[in-house]
Amino acid sequence: MGFLPEFGGLIWTILAFIVALSVIVAVHEYGHYIVGRWTGIKADVFSLGFGPVLFSRVDKRGTRWQFALLPFGGYVKFAGDSNAASGKDESAMEALAEDPEALRHTMHGAPLYARALTVAAGPVFNFVMSILIFFAIAMSVGTARDPLTVGQIRDLPGNASELQEGDVLRAVEGTAVPSFDEAGAYDSFLNGLPQQAVLQYDISRDNSDMTVDGPYLLPALVSNVVPQSAAQAAGLQAGDVITAVDGQEIFAFGQLKEAVEASGGAALLLTVWRDGETLEFTMIPKATDEPQPDGSFKQNLRIGIVGGMAFTPATEIPGVGDAFVSGLDNTWRIITGSISGLREMIVGNISTCNLSGPVGIAQTSGAMASQGAQSFIYFIAVLSTAVGLLNLFPIPALDGGHLVFYAYEAVTGKPPSDGALRVLMTIGITMVLTLMLFALGNDLFCP
Repeated sequence: MGFLPEFGGLIWTILAFIVALSVIVAVHEYGHYIVGRWTGIKADVFSLGFGPVLFSRVDKRGTRWQFALLPFGGYVKFAGDSNAASGKDESAMEALAEDPEALRHTMHGAPLYARALTVAAGPVFNFVMSILIFFAIAMSVGTARDPLTVGQIRDLPGNASELQEGDVLRAVEGTAVPSFDEAGAYDSFLNGLPQQAVLQYDISRDNSDMTVDGPYLLPALVSNVVPQSAAQAAGLQAGDVITAVDGQEIFAFGQLKEAVEASGGAALLLTVWRDGETLEFTMIPKATDEPQPDGSFKQNLRIGIVGGMAFTPATEIPGVGDAFVSGLDNTWRIITGSISGLREMIVGNISTCNLSGPVGIAQTSGAMASQGAQSFIYFIAVLSTAVGLLNLFPIPALDGGHLVFYAYEAVTGKPPSDGALRVLMTIGITMVLTLMLFALGNDLFCP
């Protein structure tokens, strides 16, 4: 009987991965297709998936739209292409040599600007999708109201909080609550709170100022579980409250963090309060490379949970401009973080196990989907940014490699020879396959 839940979880993981990948690939390839069409390049085939065709139709422009059996990618085959990797069909191009009009509508006979825009459009559309998703999340979920205002009170063990929804926090234990705009000051405020189970809150309620008692502002609460973490493997869930570590009672997230970091990687016994029931979980913290503000990485022991306040902050819908800037910032943060992480892996400052392959991405897809639609959509945006960035790497066979060829043509006035392109494309495909195998090895053998 134990096999059935495991099998169901595997199916869920695969489906989530296919959905996430299909959305990202569809947007990427549509970017190539539509910009190619706008610049006068004819598309012969738009395919989601590879292998035997399950369904297809030909539109009025002569493009065949199809779904193939293997849903792990896709491609646009433009006129003049010999394959999905945009290799030149030399016989077809020779046949069109005497027809300048038809030649102009092929990928290899179009002007340089048209080819460059068409190739660049795939990654650009990935970035645009990420920005729009982050924008939509900001507009639908909102941002924490400033000054900090109490939203929904969380269910905590023994919670005798006098805080109420709508209370505006002015100070905690005599320390003024800073604005969210003051990132450094806000972090200092949170870190400076005395670690005691009950705190005094100076609040404004119904136009009156008063002081009330409330729980520790940052309890040992699980607001989210990180995919592929010790917490996920052990079965922790959002909403769990950790009340003890190895029999030692705790009430603050900082206490939990200290216990994990002091464990030396040894197994910890966590006592967890869940919906009025007390449970116990054993887990082994994992060494995790964490980005620092200066772009470097620091390795810390973590169990893979995200904390939260004793209440959910009240939110407000941001302005359209602010939400759009948030979308840009989130996308740029993922790009810079990915580049920084890759650089640190290359120089050996962090483990190459941070590079996930298809199995790891699939597992993360399933985990994020299980946490709800918003988490899954957010993950799609993150993965879309990563896919767009990867395709811009200057490796032959990737979009970035094609753009390098076009830059060479712009400088020299002529493209690389067909023989050189064939050799470079073979090298590029070999590099991509090697990277995929290396990442797959990480999925299978990294702890």
